[in-house]
Amino acid sequence: MSKNTACPLDCFDACEIIYENNKITPKKNGHTNGFLCPHLNHYENFSYITKPRYNGDEITMDEALLKLKEILQDSPKDEILHYKGNGNFGLMQDVTSHFFTSFGATLTDGSLCDGAGEAGIIEGRGSNKNMPLSEISKSDVVIIWGRNPHVTNSHLLPILKDKKIIVIDPIKTKIASIADLYIQIKPHSDLLLALLLNRFLHIEMNFDEVYLEKFASEYEDYYELTQTVRIIKTLDFIDVTLAQINELLTFTQGKKVAIVCGVGVQKYRDGADVMRAIDAFAVNLGLFSKEGCGVAYLGDSKEAIDSPFNTKAKKVSKVDTKFSEFKTVFIQGTNPLSQMPNSYRVTKEISQVKNIIYFGLDENESSAIAHLVIPAKNFLCKNDIRTSYSHNAIINMPRVLESDYGISEYDLSAFLCDSFDIKLKSEAEYIEYFKNFATKSEDGCWQVKGREEIPYKSGFDTSDGEFTFLEEFDMPKFDDKRLFLITSKSHKSQNSQFNRQKNVYLNTKLGFKEDELITISSKYGSLKLKVKINDNIREDCVLIYSGTKGVNTLTSSLPSFSGKSASYQEEKVEISK
Repeated sequence: MSKNTACPLDCFDACEIIYENNKITPKKNGHTNGFLCPHLNHYENFSYITKPRYNGDEITMDEALLKLKEILQDSPKDEILHYKGNGNFGLMQDVTSHFFTSFGATLTDGSLCDGAGEAGIIEGRGSNKNMPLSEISKSDVVIIWGRNPHVTNSHLLPILKDKKIIVIDPIKTKIASIADLYIQIKPHSDLLLALLLNRFLHIEMNFDEVYLEKFASEYEDYYELTQTVRIIKTLDFIDVTLAQINELLTFTQGKKVAIVCGVGVQKYRDGADVMRAIDAFAVNLGLFSKEGCGVAYLGDSKEAIDSPFNTKAKKVSKVDTKFSEFKTVFIQGTNPLSQMPNSYRVTKEISQVKNIIYFGLDENESSAIAHLVIPAKNFLCKNDIRTSYSHNAIINMPRVLESDYGISEYDLSAFLCDSFDIKLKSEAEYIEYFKNFATKSEDGCWQVKGREEIPYKSGFDTSDGEFTFLEEFDMPKFDDKRLFLITSKSHKSQNSQFNRQKNVYLNTKLGFKEDELITISSKYGSLKLKVKINDNIREDCVLIYSGTKGVNTLTSSLPSFSGKSASYQEEKVEISK
């Protein structure tokens, strides 16, 4: 018997799948379009934690739950931290936060992914509503800005057929190799390119004046700001030619244009300004008012959905968490020892915690140092429901497989709530609650009620309904000979899940040989990796994929100026034999 469910992974696609004859297969219709990413295609081949353990010794699940209860009883509530990631993107995952909040523990605030870009979007638009895939499919021209759809968003690819494609990226990705225009921009110069594009729109009088007068009336002041950017010097500075600027703007004139951005553009302390400037370019083109036009980033996946869970707790930074201030740390669905920036700092901090509890699927750096390890159930073995940040679907995820190991987030929380006399409704009630936010669309798919197909068509969600432009910016500084660190997503892994990369990728012109062992260093730390030659990378860049062991020994734990987000690509690096 076949059953419908959905992938839980934190990615753009949120695939709908069918589980039949002990196999995962893609749903033929809807946005999944009959194919799955490599992670799901081989999901059954990956091993997971099956046995709880305490101080290295295997114990039963009942013993693990009682030990967890004992640890929480013996810890002052203000010295308990719940550090939760998005390893599973289901809406029911917040049930654990409901317990910890109600119990009086501390949660985290901020993002290890997209927070700076989202902050910039909200500063300009007033909210973060995404341009859904259904609208991108209606575009004539798609600008892929810092996103690699073959790796992170494969279900975007069929939509791009027969469209003009422009790619802006420091790495010549697979999509860049087939683009109508490819701009191999210098890292951390996307803000300057966006400012220049806006400036040339005004020089050539190709901006949408009628739209701007109605929804962005401060556009002339913003144009004055763009005039502070010196054209020739800046183009040389960012490795973009005047011909490329003209060609890009020519492609956009009189066309339906979608600007599809990845998180790479905002992995800097000023990442909010980058996304706000890209948004401003779209505003000057009048894209937010038209069918098939707009900016797609990571929209608010919970837009128009009110959570039933209590998460109004005291919170500390997710980026530079002071773990040593807590007696007990409960880690869920993430691997902070690998994924948090400045790994040496994180390791030193967390080594001072008396009780580290790891609740998840995979063995990794964090499970290895945990005192108590509790295996979670995988998505096939529990009930959940999910939404997406790239389309408006809401997808039910019923249990399709029975498992005698692991425990679901709900069952763990139910045990804890019962143990400490905290109110919790039944799992079925919560699932039904979330289902009430769904409505059936014309194509038979379930979507979140109240979301706009063309976001901001009637104005922005700011106090006056108008877009708020940047009023100032800082010029990026490239005044040293160190190399840019790029931490892209790998096609083999999802952060530190699945098959993690083990190499550093360099351009031939840097003078290193294939498989040569080199040292990569920053002021925060160093690591040794073998070289793989890839001339699709700029010669001033070092590519180390996210999830590679040790990569975050190089990165800064300074959060972004807006959005409380990690700024993984802020720090430059040196390499040596």
